[in-house]
Amino acid sequence: MAAEWRPVRQSRTHELVLESIEEQVVAGELKAGDRLPPERELAPVLGVSRSALREALRVLETIGVLVAHAGRGPDAGARIVRNPDDALGRLLRLHVALGSYNLQDVLEARVVLERSSFEAAAAHASAEDLAEAEETLRRMQEPDVTVPEFNDLDTGFHVQIARSSGNQLTSTLTSAVRESVRPLILKALEAAEDWPATAAALNAEHAALLTLVKEGDGPAAADLVEQHIRGFHGTLVPEQAG
Repeated sequence: MAAEWRPVRQSRTHELVLESIEEQVVAGELKAGDRLPPERELAPVLGVSRSALREALRVLETIGVLVAHAGRGPDAGARIVRNPDDALGRLLRLHVALGSYNLQDVLEARVVLERSSFEAAAAHASAEDLAEAEETLRRMQEPDVTVPEFNDLDTGFHVQIARSSGNQLTSTLTSAVRESVRPLILKALEAAEDWPATAAALNAEHAALLTLVKEGDGPAAADLVEQHIRGFHGTLVPEQAG
C-alpha cells in the first residue's frame, strides 16, 4: 500500500513532520526498505519548507530508523531502516555521562540483561554464533592487542552472546547498556597497574563463559556472567558514586 501524504500544521514544523512519518510507519504504510519521496516532492505535499523536512530527517537518522544518501542514482535519497543498536547505545551513553542514570543502575541493568542472554544463548546459540564468539576471544588473546582494541572486542563478545540468545530486543538492550559504559571501562582498563594480568584474567573469564554456553549450562553461565560483570564493572561504581 502506497503511503498517503497530507499537509501538516505549521507550529513546531519538524516535529509535526516526524509525527506524520511515524503515523505512516505505525499504520504499516511505510516499512523497512521503503524510500521516502525526494525532498522536492515531499516538502510541498506536507506543506513545509525543505529545511524543516531535512531537520526531521536528521532526527530520524539519529534514532536509527532512516538512512539518507546524498547525490543522484538508485541509492540516493532517504530510506526507512531498522538500526536501533547504535542509536540506543549513543543515546544511553550520553544520558549516563549527563548523570540521568547512575552507574549502580547501569550495573544492575547489565546483570539482569546478561544473565538472561547468557542463559538463553546456552539453549539457542548456533554453531555459527559460537564460532564468531570463539574468534573474538582469539583476537582478545593476541599478545599485541591494544587496550582500546581489547575493549571493543570485549563489548563485541557480550553483544554476540546476546544476539545468539534468540531475543532481538534483549540483544539491542544489552548492546546499548554495554555501549553506554564502554568509555568508562576503557579508562579503567587503561589505568590497570598490570595490564597483561588484567587481560589474562578477563580472557579466562570470557573463555569459561563461552565453554558453559557451548555445554548448554545456562544457569552456570548466568551465575558466572553476573560475577564477571560485578567484578570489573563493579569497580567503577564507588569511583563515580560521590
